[in-house]
Amino acid sequence: MTPNVLPLHTLNPVGRFSDRAQDYARYRPRYPDEAIAAILADLGDPRSLVIADVGAGTGISSRLLGDLGPRVIAVEPNAAMREAAAPHPQVSFQVGTAEQTGLADGSIHIVTCCQSFHWFNAPLALAEFNRILCPNGRVALLWNDWNLSDPCTGAYRQIIKAAATRTINHSDHSPSIKAIERHAGFSPVRHFSFAYGQTLTLPEVVGRSLSSSYIPKEGRAHVQFSDTIAAWHKTWATADGTVNLKYVTNLYLSEETNGDR
Repeated sequence: MTPNVLPLHTLNPVGRFSDRAQDYARYRPRYPDEAIAAILADLGDPRSLVIADVGAGTGISSRLLGDLGPRVIAVEPNAAMREAAAPHPQVSFQVGTAEQTGLADGSIHIVTCCQSFHWFNAPLALAEFNRILCPNGRVALLWNDWNLSDPCTGAYRQIIKAAATRTINHSDHSPSIKAIERHAGFSPVRHFSFAYGQTLTLPEVVGRSLSSSYIPKEGRAHVQFSDTIAAWHKTWATADGTVNLKYVTNLYLSEETNGDR
């Protein structure tokens, strides 16, 4: 089968994660504390901030942001993902999409998109972010990307690439960044990167893999994938039976400039 190369926002980005929610909640990596802190940097008392975490999924990033004091509105259209989210006193979930958040004009200090912006219709999403952000508000795009300089992680990536049901181009965030640069309402993008790692057992690696919408969950392709992952794990596991997947966490920040108002 030829991998799908259509724009991601046309590939049912809401529904395709419905059967992945539990794996997503249990096995997706967190984000480094330094990256979360950088999102809030230079904006004053975090407790005075309201953040819209758009495409929040099961709330991994929402809870990390909430730990620092802001009020976080987790905007997530998928019911299964919302239901799998652990509660947090600073986080409330709201049904909405990046293109139609349902939030009021100028009500948000920061819009965060953690592992999600590539699923959005970028021009429509940015117009919506420009609308809901207060003057000089901030957009933060965050991704955990595989560190391919690490041999273990590089070998894992090759397995994922071979098993994927669509073309994947990890770590190429240039379309997202160019979309911001083309929008009159945002400042030039600032980029930060952080090292991160995730230590996993074999069942956890399988769960981490199946949280991705493009990895087969049944049939011959799933069996082949599972066998290949087991062989990879046997090669790279340490004495305690774990492997360490290494990431480069990439953060992109841009400020609202009122240019579109």
